[in-house]
Amino acid sequence: MKIMKGLLKKNQVIIYVIALMLVTAGYLNYTTNTAEQVSAQTAMEMEANDDMQIADIGDATLVNSEAVSENEVAKDTTENVTENTSNTNGDTTEEANENMTQNTNTTENNTVTQTSATVSTDEYFTKSKLERDTMYSQMIESYEKVLNSSNSLETQKQSATEEIKKINDTKNSIMICENLISTKGFTNNIVFVNGDSISVIIGVEQLQQEEVAQIQNIISRELHAKIENIHISTK
Repeated sequence: MKIMKGLLKKNQVIIYVIALMLVTAGYLNYTTNTAEQVSAQTAMEMEANDDMQIADIGDATLVNSEAVSENEVAKDTTENVTENTSNTNGDTTEEANENMTQNTNTTENNTVTQTSATVSTDEYFTKSKLERDTMYSQMIESYEKVLNSSNSLETQKQSATEEIKKINDTKNSIMICENLISTKGFTNNIVFVNGDSISVIIGVEQLQQEEVAQIQNIISRELHAKIENIHISTK
């Protein structure tokens, strides 16, 4: 009886040990499988995260590359437009400056030519009037010497007096004629009297027929001259 109890007790211990081993083996197997699954899942998640990160980096790089390319294109376009505009403006400005310079030079040359012609014309009339008045002054001076000379006869003195009066009348009539002609718009004008012949010079390129008639009427009235003896010319 004691022997049977001993065997049962021994068998129970063995069964208990086996059961414990099975339980331990099952636990270890479960733990191992779980760890492998977790490791595999972790590895997959890490790989997926890595792929997403790579994808994100690739997209970001691509977008930046496009942005940089667009910026560079925009920059190049702006520089080209600016350069072309500058060149165009520079060429246009240079051409405009050249045209302005040429126009200015032409205007200056025309102005100088016109001024020179005007000055030359003005000098002609001024000089001619001075020479004419000087001639009259010298004639009057000569007749005055006759008047003041004790050797002069009375007839000579009387003739000298008449000539002096005639010269002064002519000078006054000439002055009136020139002033009246000036009021007609012909500032540069001069009148020469040589006996019955009268010459009138007007500082213009040409005269209209009605203007010629106006000048003839002035000369004829003030100098008591005949129309056929009045000679009008331009300068």
